[in-house]
Amino acid sequence: MMPKSLQTSSRLPEMDPAIWSRIPEELLEHVLSFLPLKTFLNLRSTSKHFKSLLFSPSFMSKHTASGSPFSSFLLLSHPQFFQQFPLYDSIVGSWRNLALSLPLLLPGTGSNLSPSCTLLSSSNGLICFSLPSSCSLLVCNFVAKSSRIVEFPSHPFTFESFVFVSMSFGYKIFVLCSKFSSNSVFVYDSKVHSWQKFDRFEPILGDNYRQEGVFFNGSLYFTTSEPFSVVCFDLESGRWGRLDNELPGDVTFVRLVSDGEKKLYLIGGVGRNGISRSMKLWELDGERNWIEVESLPEMMCKKFLSVCYHNYERVYCFLHEGMICICCYTWPEILYYKLSRRTWHWLPKCPSLPEKWSCGFRWFSFVPELYALV
Repeated sequence: MMPKSLQTSSRLPEMDPAIWSRIPEELLEHVLSFLPLKTFLNLRSTSKHFKSLLFSPSFMSKHTASGSPFSSFLLLSHPQFFQQFPLYDSIVGSWRNLALSLPLLLPGTGSNLSPSCTLLSSSNGLICFSLPSSCSLLVCNFVAKSSRIVEFPSHPFTFESFVFVSMSFGYKIFVLCSKFSSNSVFVYDSKVHSWQKFDRFEPILGDNYRQEGVFFNGSLYFTTSEPFSVVCFDLESGRWGRLDNELPGDVTFVRLVSDGEKKLYLIGGVGRNGISRSMKLWELDGERNWIEVESLPEMMCKKFLSVCYHNYERVYCFLHEGMICICCYTWPEILYYKLSRRTWHWLPKCPSLPEKWSCGFRWFSFVPELYALV
């Protein structure tokens, strides 16, 4: 038996609630910032204040400075969630009860919003919306609660391809427009807050220009329609080029994903006569050859190809924190490949989605970044 004196001394002293309640909020935030993210998320249900810290710029700044990685999300945009964007926490591995709300997080933007407001793209903590009624774009940082209106280069303005790229020193917006006598590219640079126009380029994208380009080593890379190839656009010089290498044989559709600097991947269906029988993943090596990385397991492949009805125009892909996400506009689940584990998975359907849902599912990678400038 342990003596009572030792039992008493071994117990942790209880903190007086009266003292705890008087701790300044900034000191409490500083203490909480040292907790691992999963531990902090478990505390959200104990306090409304703890829950509100999730999108607090000061708390995120402290949490990042402490060396603990903040969370990252897959964001869902769907016509049945007007200006509400459900979040899947890819670190915790579950859907959040809290959805992003544009009017709530950016109250000053309310007068700019309309039913035609559309989420176009997300990159490194910034999200870009189209505002057709005002012929402009809205670039937002939800964490910093900042935003900027970017007016289109002309009025009215329509475009066929749109790419939004956020970098450490700002962001660029690429739009391909066929309104003029020849196809034109416009590039917006946030450092100078202006558009630059590039005229009279060869229409090498063909009929596949609606597929979003990916940023890799300073250029945007696109896949063309059949015969499939990969072309690139240099964001600084405005020059187009083509990769002089052969794509894998018997591909029925191809998509690109990239981490921005080191890796460029190709996802495609393999089959005959336009019908895919399998899906594979390739990586571009140092000698500019496509090296096969993995094949999608047969049962998962059958499910994905059945939900897109072999209409591959509905398929789009992106990279999110080590996950290659393969999506279909008509299906509420994501098929993804975990690069670190070399495994395939399905992301579960959003629980707040109505039972009778329609098509129009748009998924985005959203990694909060306090210091991303709009």
